[in-house]
Amino acid sequence: MTEKITYLTGFVIDEEMECSLRDLCRICNIQTEIVQDMIDEGLISPTGSEPVEWRFSAVEIRRIQVSIRLQRDLRVNLPGCALVLDLMEELEELRRLTHIR
Repeated sequence: MTEKITYLTGFVIDEEMECSLRDLCRICNIQTEIVQDMIDEGLISPTGSEPVEWRFSAVEIRRIQVSIRLQRDLRVNLPGCALVLDLMEELEELRRLTHIR
């Protein structure tokens, strides 16, 4: 009997972490043009004035990863992804506030 072995790879992302455009593209496995489209759509907002200076937070990495899954699995366009992500964050905040009370 042969055992099937599955290997998983991933990145551990610290909430305080910031990464460059190059690192972001490598982590999320996307091209710089897609990142630019997401910035233009308001999906993410890097710090820095030029692409060479851009820094992306862990929150933005998560937003990109969720957006990629929404596009791939549900065929949601970028404006739809921005809306879904904003609503998801609002729902998380409301849940957090509800648990505090």
